[in-house]
Order: sequence, then C-alpha cells, then structure tokens
Amino acid sequence: MAAPRNVPTSRLSRFAKLGSLATGVAGNMLVDGAKSALTGKGWDNKRLLLQPKNIEKLAVQLSHLRGAAMKLGQLLSMDAGDLLSPELAQLLALLRSDANPMPHKQLVEVLKEQWGDDWLSRFSHIELRPFAAASIGQVHLAYQENGEKLAVKVQYPGIAKSVESDVDNVITLLTLSRLLPKDLDIKPLVNEAKAQLLAEADYLREADYLIRYKNALNGNTHFKVPNVYTSHSTEQVLTMEYVNAEPIESITEQPQIQRSFVAEQLINLFFKEMFEFKLIQTDPNFANFHYQTETQKIVLFDFGATREISTELSSAYLALFKAGSDNSREGVLKAASQIGYFKDDIMDNYKNNVIDLFLMACEPLRHDGEFDFKHSQLALKIKDAGLALSAQSQQWHTPPVDALFIHRKLAGLYLIAARLGAKIDVRALFSHFA
Repeated sequence: MAAPRNVPTSRLSRFAKLGSLATGVAGNMLVDGAKSALTGKGWDNKRLLLQPKNIEKLAVQLSHLRGAAMKLGQLLSMDAGDLLSPELAQLLALLRSDANPMPHKQLVEVLKEQWGDDWLSRFSHIELRPFAAASIGQVHLAYQENGEKLAVKVQYPGIAKSVESDVDNVITLLTLSRLLPKDLDIKPLVNEAKAQLLAEADYLREADYLIRYKNALNGNTHFKVPNVYTSHSTEQVLTMEYVNAEPIESITEQPQIQRSFVAEQLINLFFKEMFEFKLIQTDPNFANFHYQTETQKIVLFDFGATREISTELSSAYLALFKAGSDNSREGVLKAASQIGYFKDDIMDNYKNNVIDLFLMACEPLRHDGEFDFKHSQLALKIKDAGLALSAQSQQWHTPPVDALFIHRKLAGLYLIAARLGAKIDVRALFSHFA
C-alpha cells in the first residue's frame, strides 16, 4: 500500500492543490516546449500538455483529492476509456490505483468525530494501518471482545463538504487539458457525479443497501454478503463483518467447471438484479468480488454504488435483451428508445451503429450452448465498435446515466468471465427471465 498522505479537508487547501498542479504542468510545458522549438519540431500545446509526466502529475494530484476525481473517472470510463482519448484512458487507469492512506493523526480525528472521545472503548483492538482502500475511504481491521473480526471502513475527511467544488475543479482541469471530447455534453455526467458522490459519502445509506441486498439474496447458497453492525456505523464510518476470502482472480488455476460456475453465477445475479431485485450494485471492479474456496461462495463487497432500477427501465432492458437474443434490429431500436438512448436529432446511421453495438453485446444471448468468453474477443470487438462510434463526434451525446451504470456492470462481468476463461450458456440463464 502507498505511504500515508494527509487529505486536504478545506475547500481552500483542496483548490490550492489544483493550483500547484497547474503551475507544475505549465512549467513542464514551458521547458519541453522550448526544447521542442529549438530542435525544429515546433510548439504543440496539446502534445506538450499530454506528455506522460504531466498525465502522471495530474493523476497523483487528483487521487490526492480522493473521491471526486475517482467518481468522475468511473462515470467517464464506465470500464472503458474506450470512447475517450488514450491519454484520458491512461489517466483514469492511474486514478483507479490505490490511493494514499490517511496519516494516523488524521484517522484518529475522524474516528473521534464520528464515535466520540471514547472511540477506543468500542473494540478490544483496532488496527490503525488500513488493509484495503476504497475510492472515498479506507478499511481497517477491528476485534470485538469475543475475538470476532470486523472490517471498519472510514471515509476520507472533507469528501461530503467539497463535492460540488471538487467535481467542478476536476472538470475545469480536464477541459483545459483538452482531455474531454469537445462535443461531449458533460453536464449530465457532472451532475450525476455530484449526486452519486454525495450518496456514496453517506455510509448509513450504503449500510441500508447492503442489508436490502443481503435480504434479497436470502436463501441463495452461492453468495455471501457481510453483516452490518449498525451500532458501530455512522455517516462516515461503516462497520461490517470481516469476511476472509481471496480475490476473484485467484481461482484462475481452478478447474474449468469451477471457473465457469463462478462467472455464471455473477451473470445470473446481474439478471436477478435487473429483473427481480430491481436493485443493482453497479461497480464491477474486480476487488468487489472475492471467493471462499472452503465454502465455494462468492463474496460481494462495496455497495456504495448501488442503484435502484425503476420498473419501466427494467422492462425496457428486458425488451432490449429479448430483441438482442432474437437479433431483431427493430426490437433493439424500440427498446433503446424507451430507455432514452436517442435524441430526436440523431442521424439514422448513428442509430444503426448504436444498434450494432447493442447486438454485439447481446451475442452471448444468441449463442446456442456454452459461450466461450476467453476466446470470443467480445470485449475487444465492443471496444473497437465503441471507438468507431465515438469518431462520429458531431453525433456524440451522453446516454442516460442509469444506462451507463448498467452497461458498465455488464461490460465488467464480461471482462471477469474472460479473465476466468469461463464457458457459459448465457441464453439458458436468460431464458428464466425472458
């Protein structure tokens, strides 16, 4: 894990970090621009700005602000810098890496604020060094008097109070650096980033979703959802049962049947989320899925990005998947329009390209028998189609936000299935919901 680094908590200190970033990047541009001019290559602002060292400097400072940059990165990438420039994709990948933990002094201040001066009396012991990091918090190990182990997620300070300014500052930086497509209507994503980050900053809300999700999976023997300790949870501290499990990638050495079964259960869970629970955990980050070999259970973590799905949206996606499984272009167009995917002024050729993309994503639904995710190159084909679509910049528009989260979840599950080398009869799975 990275070395501890103090989190700026006031708006002024957070803005000052961005100011120092701009100065550093400008300095790099000036030095390298002069070198470039002297060697006869000329002065290219964009090329100078998007040097690897500037991208890295941008990522380091934005990750220092924690949540705002990371959440906006998630919304823009949706597991695909695919529709964005390679430079922005690189930046977003850097932002998804581990953030620096809080220093002990700052951590204790947060715990005192949330639990009171007698915070140490709650447990027999709590580790001050985190064992895991999240986009807006870090996770610590604690022990009850009876020896039971707990996972305590502590939010970085200043997140909730500075959401508006942080997101606006990040957008300003990305716009000035020309990392965003100029034709992209970013406003809906900006508003959603603010709303989603504020929602995720409320750990009591996450605790509620975690409990609801656990109840929805009651009786399902394939999944494990940690218990919540509400008496030790606040808006900025979430205390859960510690679950010992290995990262989902650790089963890549398991027999084919086991790997396929795990991926199959995750895709089946996605269908349940969409059409039964109408409650979907939208972050397909590999770190959110673990596996217990001894119990053969898939462990689900992190419910901060959980979203409720309306009956109307659920029905529209059911129609979309049905049409996709039947290879019906007309059906896909109708369902996508119900979802709110097309504006009135969208050209027919653009609509056709979007329909092609949807049909491509539904390929496993049309396949008879087991679909081989490892050798299908489906993820790569979807990426290439997405890049071709983004080239039509005059038609580029922001899809409905709920749709972005749903597509991100499905794309993430496809990547997990490919990583596990899974072979799944997706058509048979979907038939139970169609």
